[in-house]
Amino acid sequence: MSIKFSEDVVPLADLKVNPGRVVKHVTDAHRAVLLTSRGRGVAVVQSVADYEKTEEERAFLRGVVAGLADLEEGREMSLAEAKRRLSLE
Repeated sequence: MSIKFSEDVVPLADLKVNPGRVVKHVTDAHRAVLLTSRGRGVAVVQSVADYEKTEEERAFLRGVVAGLADLEEGREMSLAEAKRRLSLE
């Protein structure tokens, strides 16, 4: 998800005047909006659905990295052993 500075940077004053427009934009565009105060970024507004998707992707990637680290350290087991431990056989 990349920010389009022409569309996704909103002064805090604009949010105060028309919060519905900002919420509709983040929902429709599937991009976060950077809120600014005096020209500096102060917060990010993102739709709940996009936030949840991002968090799920982040958790998945953390799992992949942890799994790769386990393989590198020799912490692995066969499929048969995993099934036995999980009582799947």
